[in-house]
Amino acid sequence: MIQDPSSLTEPLAGPTTDHPEDLSLPHRFRPWGGEHFESDGDSRWQLALECSGSGAWDWNLLTGEQFHSRRWQEMLGYQAGEIADANHEFVNRVHPDDKALMSAAFNDYLQGRTDSYSADVRLRCKDGSWKWIHTRGTVVSHDAQGRALRMIGIHTDISDRKAAESALRDNEERWKLALESTGDGVWDWHIASGREFFSKRLVEMYGFTQEELAQNPEALDERTHPDDLGPMQNDRQAHFNGLTPTYSNEHRVQCKDGSWKWVHTRGMVISRDDAGKPTRMIGTHTDITDRKNAEALVRQHAYFDPLTNLPNRRMLRDRLEQEIKRSRRDALQLAILFIDLDHFKEVNDTLGHDSGDVLLVEAARRLRQCVRECDTVARMGGDEFTVLLTELTPDTNLESLLQKMLHTMAQVFVLGQEQVFVSASVGVTLYPMDGTELDALYKNADQALYAAKGAGRNRFSFFTPALQEATLARARLTTDLRQALVQQQFQLLYQPIVELATGEVRKSEALLRWHHPERGLISPAAFIPIAETSGLIVDIGEWVFEQALTQVQIWRESLHPAFQISINTSPVQFQHSHAANSNWVMRLLALGLPGNCLSVEITEGVLLDSDDIVTTKLLEWRDAGIQVALDDFGTGYSSLAYLQKFDIDFIKIDQSFVRDLQPQSTNFALCKAMVAMAHALGLQVVAEGVETAAQRDLLLETGCDFAQGYFYARPMAPEGLHVWVTDRNAGLQP
Repeated sequence: MIQDPSSLTEPLAGPTTDHPEDLSLPHRFRPWGGEHFESDGDSRWQLALECSGSGAWDWNLLTGEQFHSRRWQEMLGYQAGEIADANHEFVNRVHPDDKALMSAAFNDYLQGRTDSYSADVRLRCKDGSWKWIHTRGTVVSHDAQGRALRMIGIHTDISDRKAAESALRDNEERWKLALESTGDGVWDWHIASGREFFSKRLVEMYGFTQEELAQNPEALDERTHPDDLGPMQNDRQAHFNGLTPTYSNEHRVQCKDGSWKWVHTRGMVISRDDAGKPTRMIGTHTDITDRKNAEALVRQHAYFDPLTNLPNRRMLRDRLEQEIKRSRRDALQLAILFIDLDHFKEVNDTLGHDSGDVLLVEAARRLRQCVRECDTVARMGGDEFTVLLTELTPDTNLESLLQKMLHTMAQVFVLGQEQVFVSASVGVTLYPMDGTELDALYKNADQALYAAKGAGRNRFSFFTPALQEATLARARLTTDLRQALVQQQFQLLYQPIVELATGEVRKSEALLRWHHPERGLISPAAFIPIAETSGLIVDIGEWVFEQALTQVQIWRESLHPAFQISINTSPVQFQHSHAANSNWVMRLLALGLPGNCLSVEITEGVLLDSDDIVTTKLLEWRDAGIQVALDDFGTGYSSLAYLQKFDIDFIKIDQSFVRDLQPQSTNFALCKAMVAMAHALGLQVVAEGVETAAQRDLLLETGCDFAQGYFYARPMAPEGLHVWVTDRNAGLQP
């Protein structure tokens, strides 16, 4: 590009005797082909430049004479020779904002700071518009003192490229603005140069200002939690290598105040070099701290009992499976102890649940003191504990340990101003002498515990073959159970489910009862396990379905068109193929009932052992509109993961959370976390076991949708529920 000589840091001139003219004065301009310092070589390169479509220029730095190609003038909308006094015409045509940049580039080249001269400038065309030109040139001859004598170069029209770059910047700004508006922090990493730019929202997310947080990729990497840094870098590299379509990772970042914040970072490489290496990447940071805290709270309860902080049933089972494998490998023995606190119910009933909780916490502490570090004490629920004793040898004095345990538990418990005495009953089974499978060992320990209680409590009992009599008793109950369905000994009672926000009742749960002709009312807890083991639960489940279907059809006509009945199912029902006439969806269609008249309650056992049969059945119900509720939520391990995998409509918070619900309590925090998580996943929540107005009010505060329990009504016959619902809903009318 031709620079105004008056702007040079040092005037360029030849020997003063030969070239006395002042280079700051106007100079001559001639198009190609005039008489000037041309050689055959000059003509050839000029012709080559003309053919390339670029505008060429040739500048004699001694005389100031400049020559411009025809194409150079046509770029600006002129005919050849139409521009006079080209040097000053050129300078005057440079956009004012570009003159300083042009001058600096020219001087840097002449003073040896750059290898070539080039710059992007805007030139004014004949019609007054501006055109972007890329000019570049080089000195092609020097005198004996090394002074530049002649420069040649070209002008290239880059208007289209500049327009495209401008459009790209506009698009990026709009894209970044859209991301910022979502509340995410935006980052833009220029990998090749090592520079990274953080948006205002991103740096504020960590308590910084943009001036405080250095603009480089290491700034946040250095603040990443050490445990998360490796996985984060692996995920990033996987995307760099083309193994993943996008980069995604969740990790902790340390804020300015020293606290840790969980973020979900997502990004994508938007440009690569010719070798395929990434050169630029854009992405976001999303603050997921609240979600992670909620998940951690629920996950903590999935593994540990919230009251005693002992491992719960699920964690114990995992440990047992591992210890059985280790004992088999190392030829060791282990013992499983089932422990119940004797007379605990009396303490709960007379002194209240708070005192009962204090007793349970102290009992847990005493049990831990009785065993070694390698042993496990778990709470199974209520006043039931399980102890796993590992690394036993044939000469281990197990009875001495059991006596110590009974003695410790029999000591006085101080509960506030009260002193109470309880004892413990212990059932013991040994691996591998009594069995090698976990479920069989559980049954053995349970039978041994039953024997200890039957023998007067405050004692231990080992499993023995004599305890098989208990199995025979169960077999007799199984025989009676087979006749119960034929002889119509079953009955369905219904407990209303109340909408907390309005108080209305449009749902109820069907509860199965067995009226034995000789034994009287038998608890579902006693006969349902037998029904599952024997397979009778399939036929019983079909009977429950038919009864509920008939009843909901009546209540949809007499109570409300959208009335819904919930029925319980067993995992065993999913493992049996049904006859064609027992297909629930077909039965609904035959009666002209919509699928949402039913809600099917399943347990996590169904999801834990899910296979194609379970998946197919759940999809079939979803397509038919039948809703699904996950019962006893929060008491097992798998609930959180499977909520996302399967189509679930409701979760039912287990009554163990509701029973001791108090403001600022752990149970209250857990209920809030579960409700928030469910709502975030589009699920509704039913709380079971509501017994007081205070519990109801706290559940309302959490945002829970529905509740059921003795506070509202006990399970009742269909006629009673019809009257109860009619009276209640009528009382809600304005």
